[in-house]
Amino acid sequence: MTAPAAPSAPPHPEPGPAGPPRAARGVTALLAPLDRLFERVYGSRFNPLLQSGNLAVLCFLVTLASGLYLFLFYRIAEPHASVAHIQDEVFLGSWARSLHRYAADLAMAATVLHLLRKLAAGQTWGPRTLAWISGLALLGVVMFCGWTGLVLVWDAQGLQIADQGARLLDLLPIFSLPIRRAFDGVEPVPSSFFFMNLFLHVAAPLGLAAGLWLHVSQVARPVLLPPRRVRRATLALLALFAALWPVALAPAADLLALPGAMHLDLFYAFWLPAAKRLPPLALVGLWAAVLALAAAAPLYWRPRRPIRPSAVDEDLCTGCTTCYQDCPYEAIAMVPRARGRQSSELVARVDPERCVGCGICAGSCAPMGVGPAGRTGRDQLAEARGWLLAHPPSGREVVVIGCRNAIAGRAAELDVAAAELHLVGCSFREGPKWLAERLFHGREAELRERVDRRRVALGAFSPGELAAARREIAALRGAVAALEARPESGVVVEPECAATDQLVEVADA
Repeated sequence: MTAPAAPSAPPHPEPGPAGPPRAARGVTALLAPLDRLFERVYGSRFNPLLQSGNLAVLCFLVTLASGLYLFLFYRIAEPHASVAHIQDEVFLGSWARSLHRYAADLAMAATVLHLLRKLAAGQTWGPRTLAWISGLALLGVVMFCGWTGLVLVWDAQGLQIADQGARLLDLLPIFSLPIRRAFDGVEPVPSSFFFMNLFLHVAAPLGLAAGLWLHVSQVARPVLLPPRRVRRATLALLALFAALWPVALAPAADLLALPGAMHLDLFYAFWLPAAKRLPPLALVGLWAAVLALAAAAPLYWRPRRPIRPSAVDEDLCTGCTTCYQDCPYEAIAMVPRARGRQSSELVARVDPERCVGCGICAGSCAPMGVGPAGRTGRDQLAEARGWLLAHPPSGREVVVIGCRNAIAGRAAELDVAAAELHLVGCSFREGPKWLAERLFHGREAELRERVDRRRVALGAFSPGELAAARREIAALRGAVAALEARPESGVVVEPECAATDQLVEVADA
């Protein structure tokens, strides 16, 4: 058995999927080391960093449950004293308060990480504009929930958040007296202030629920929670941290004391040092600039190439509805076919305003009549055949078909020797799921029955899982070698397509 020649890279045609903007490389470089570290430990499927949006939802539910328990014992007449009572005398009070804080901090970190991932992928504009803007709104609501919660503790940190917030509100010409006077120490802070904070702290999660619905409204079959293993591990770690490292309660706020050193919550009170040094108008301008820069991302954070939405060749469409069912963004509808047309009563129709050009529909169509321009099944088949003609195979090489966002980008490092075919799944939503169904479970457009599935393997590997990809390809190589050593009588394998010299077909479909 001879070793294959050095791999040569297949062409990357211009009409491929729209990639992220060049500026996204900096965000990707920031996240890549952490991703690879966690993937070596957990694998890409259970990497918590890749579940950031789902983790934020899970932490929101934890804060909601723990907050309801704390609400039963909180008293607005004596805010700090009631928190001390919860901390010292209520059953599981200290643990519940710590769990509440840790989950809130993790929710903020996960939300920011989720936004950074969308920036790195260039998913901020076009059909994803609504998701991006609603995501920013959700981040704002999460921050507001954190601020009101810290104020309710009414320690030095809570006093500073309230005082700086009053400075900003005093810029509005709608109050007869400056709000900041409530914190000058002449009179105690009225209970109505804490009632208002408690009301907002409890009511804001309703806005989170509505915003989350809007955030996923253009996604088919949204998955809100992480996989069960990640979910259980996250809950266990939060509970363990809350038990072993309970959140300390700082002394009560003193309106007459000079501001001194205090413990600041890194996730919600990071802005206080700058707020103390800036005039109120400058602080408002800084917040407004950051918000405007983030909200305008759909205008300037654009991909290097425009999105090419899918289109349907109605003469080829059989009305099977598979592309309609598979589309993860509900961009395909089944509509009545025009009169005089053949076959089915319904035909698929793509809404270009919702299509993100992922190309998953191209793999759903048996007659290959749907897909982005230049990336339908027929286009990709013609490209593969052309490359095979230009690089005649010997029949002993490994064929790796994968996504440029997955391990396919490092195919030259796989160090493979002899197997038939190895597929590395798509990185788009539900891409690996539908690929497995088509290969091994007969979902349209299914792999032909005459193809020996024992010579086909399916894996989903990120760029940091090079070792895992090598192991799986080595296992496939051993299985194929065993098949060739003990050929079964009467079994004739007719290849669907020829193998190539370590072909890496980079496709996002």
